[in-house]
Amino acid sequence: MGQAQSSSLGGRYTMILALELIIMIVALVVIHELGHFLTAKLFGVKVNEFGIGFPPKLVGWKKGETEYTLNLIPLGGFVKLEGENNPTHHRSLANKKPYIRLIILGSGSFMNALLALAIFTGMFMTPRDVATGNVIIQDVSTNSPAELAGLLPGDQIVYVNDKDIHNIGAIRENTYRNLGSQITITIQRNDIQQQISLIPRWEPPIDEGPVGIKLSLENARIIQESYPIWKAVPKAVIEIRNVLFFTWQALLQWLIGEAPFPGSGPVGIVKGTQEVVSIAGVTALIPIAALLSISLAAFNMLPIPSLDGGRSLFALIEWIRGGKRISPAKEGQFHMIGFAILIAIIVVISYNDVSRIIRGDSFIR
Repeated sequence: MGQAQSSSLGGRYTMILALELIIMIVALVVIHELGHFLTAKLFGVKVNEFGIGFPPKLVGWKKGETEYTLNLIPLGGFVKLEGENNPTHHRSLANKKPYIRLIILGSGSFMNALLALAIFTGMFMTPRDVATGNVIIQDVSTNSPAELAGLLPGDQIVYVNDKDIHNIGAIRENTYRNLGSQITITIQRNDIQQQISLIPRWEPPIDEGPVGIKLSLENARIIQESYPIWKAVPKAVIEIRNVLFFTWQALLQWLIGEAPFPGSGPVGIVKGTQEVVSIAGVTALIPIAALLSISLAAFNMLPIPSLDGGRSLFALIEWIRGGKRISPAKEGQFHMIGFAILIAIIVVISYNDVSRIIRGDSFIR
């Protein structure tokens, strides 16, 4: 009975978390589409529909020339602009000058980036307790980068790439940010400082981490940390830059075959979020929202057909060619084929996510 009740509670918890995550993703997509909506209105492009969720339509109402709809499939939202590929209508998107199209197409990602900036800024401004002290190596895994480089139990980690280390979180941040790249760790051993270089690995064994060390915090003390807005905003910008840099680095390592695919589909996002929340609590959803918002911004601006980046590429080509555009019919076919390929990729990624769950792999290791 007790085991059955525990299983029931666990299932209910997962469903609640999945619902919260769906609401979060819908909100992020709606904010993205709001950017397109506002700039389209600003530049006189007719907006036929602003939808929350995907069809079939549940309810809708019309205000002015735009229909606002609430749809059945709660996985995002959309803005339907007049003539996205057809320039015949004088208020169509395709009829506008290339630079205007670039602004409208890029405004969704801009809104997501702005949201991430606001979230990170708020996090840096909010007072929080931080444990600081001396970071000491307790154990070194066999055949790990740490052992091969010469790190030993009892070593105190003082710097990583010239960054002061006062807590274990700083070690994790600096190693995960440099997976596959050489880092320099400054340690103190027998009152003497020395530098050791190593390369954090992409796929470490379970419970070893990229470097292969277990750490403890000695002489720990709790300090309250927060920043005024003029310091919080630059730190938030740096945080966004670091996320984008890590993502780009992970993609490059995957392309050359030195790392696993760094992305996840909807299934993987839910599972990874569940793992993070189980460790850090529900408040972890706040930075997760910022990370997803950055990911949405970056992904949509990739030059992939049917995405904002793919459409922007056509506008940019037209601008470079002095207004000579590619045939709207050819552009439409290009985006349609690209959309089919994109859906196929999402299916493959989701299959991979399900396989990882069946194998018991972690999504945050």
